[in-house]
Amino acid sequence: MKLLLKISYLGGAYCGYQVQPNAVTVQQKLNEAAERLFGYPCDIVGCSRTDSGVHANEFCATVSKKGEETLQTSIPVQRIPLAFSAHLPEDICVFDALWVSEKFHARYDVSEKEYLYRIYNRSVRSPLEEGRAFHVPKRFSEEDLERMRRAAAYLVGTHDFSAYMAQGSKIVDTVRTVFHSDLERSGDLILYRVRANGFLYNMVRILAGTLLEVGEGKLAPEEIPAITASCDRRRAGSTAPAHGLYLNRVIYPESALAADWEGQR
Repeated sequence: MKLLLKISYLGGAYCGYQVQPNAVTVQQKLNEAAERLFGYPCDIVGCSRTDSGVHANEFCATVSKKGEETLQTSIPVQRIPLAFSAHLPEDICVFDALWVSEKFHARYDVSEKEYLYRIYNRSVRSPLEEGRAFHVPKRFSEEDLERMRRAAAYLVGTHDFSAYMAQGSKIVDTVRTVFHSDLERSGDLILYRVRANGFLYNMVRILAGTLLEVGEGKLAPEEIPAITASCDRRRAGSTAPAHGLYLNRVIYPESALAADWEGQR
């Protein structure tokens, strides 16, 4: 069996999730913690490849013994999050763990992902939101937000989203299905949530940048369908900064999570 971890982290100190030469990454820290905890090198496979500076409220990864499809440990599964987190830096935390089949794949078995983009919308910056939300000083009115919501709604459905993909990306299949796309205000924060069966490189950041241009009056909500249909990156908005982006939720089919293992919660 493999161990599936649910992890949260602040990405500001890391060059993304995936291990890189000569750079500190989240996966590197997880690898080091797993070896210290279990006593042998492990293979850790993540659900996604978050970029440098991107955060996660819920990131999923599987752990198995290096070169094998299983993990052996006497630690009860309900105690693993605390034990794992004791070996991690303060900006990375394992908050849940469960056993899954050795056939389970943390990335390929994902059915949906939800991202959250946080915009701090106040004239003066907040030190508490520094590096955790994109500061937009000009206050959006309720009318501005309503235009942004209308624009966000146009993104729901199955489309070719290449207009919202970073130029130079090597992704060939650019069709994705967006199930939810909406904004809400919470005090000085504007929260954009988008849930889909998959995302292109920088897609959420470009969507957020496009919606901000709608709020600023640079684009009309009714232009969004034409921008999407054009498949032309130049017609969409700018790429919003990485530090406002969070992987918020990862959804797997229940059938993929099923495991028959003594001690499973």
